[in-house]
Amino acid sequence: MKAVVMTSPGAPEVLQVQQVTDPVIENDREILVRLKAAGVNPIDTKLRTRGTFFPDQKPAILGCDGAGIVAEVGKNVENFQVGDEVYFCHSGIGATPGNYAELTVVDERFMAKKPTSLTFVEAAAAPLVLITAWESLYDRGKLEAGRKVLIHGGAGGVGHVAIQLAKLQGTEVATTISSEEKADFVKSLGADLAIFKNTDFVQAVLDWTNGEGVDLAFDTVGGKVFYDTIPAVKVYGDIVTILEPDTNLGNLKIARQRNLRIGLELMLTPMMKGLMEAQVDQANILQQCERLFDQGKLNIHVNKTFALDDAIEAHRMLEAGSMVGKIVLTI
Repeated sequence: MKAVVMTSPGAPEVLQVQQVTDPVIENDREILVRLKAAGVNPIDTKLRTRGTFFPDQKPAILGCDGAGIVAEVGKNVENFQVGDEVYFCHSGIGATPGNYAELTVVDERFMAKKPTSLTFVEAAAAPLVLITAWESLYDRGKLEAGRKVLIHGGAGGVGHVAIQLAKLQGTEVATTISSEEKADFVKSLGADLAIFKNTDFVQAVLDWTNGEGVDLAFDTVGGKVFYDTIPAVKVYGDIVTILEPDTNLGNLKIARQRNLRIGLELMLTPMMKGLMEAQVDQANILQQCERLFDQGKLNIHVNKTFALDDAIEAHRMLEAGSMVGKIVLTI
């Protein structure tokens, strides 16, 4: 099969299109999927730059997100059959080959039926950001109806899904953005307040919440933004980040004084640690989102598609930043 192979850590040019051996089913619960599209995520560019989580296993095929058609099933597969359309977030971190390829093998317990309302491209854009936003807001942040939420980077891949999930929970949402175009976009998703990044977002949030701060802040940006956000969270509130806080950029003194609960979200943990039950739980999230998509309650925004052969250009565009929505490789 054709695949995009990462030959070594480095610049986008380390991604090379090659012919590799077709994957085969090795477990009775596994499924061979003929991929139609693969999502491109920031984790892909980070792993390409610094190396995968399993550097001894080379070369690597990146890409956690995939969508395609079931081509073959193991003898004990229960919930899928040949011809089913599926989507999933699995592999692509170095342990096993990812989805920048024509074929992949996935345990049936880690996938879900593709929403019928989505194209393969849209479905491939969705899994990682859906699971990340869901776990951050619902599991880490314990979000409930009637709360007020601040979501950083609301026009981005995770951010634009998080706005929708927060609104579905019956909350009010403020989000940071960097342009009028993005302001219009996040408002179309239901955001109640769009805050431009060149303004004092903490003061804007305090004005919006009558001086109290939000119940939950969701940081998708990282760096100094994480520490700057702390005063915008109400006493006994929650702050969840998907980036590792850099202790050189701030401290947690104010967070401690405000008795904040801090959540660290990494949806890759179940794959990294081989946690079967947690991977099944993530597939269940995709199953619930399948219904939300098909009920018209959830949308995914694809900014740009590239052919599999153009993975280098896809990585360059993602690393350039300031993008609305997601990038997808078509296969």
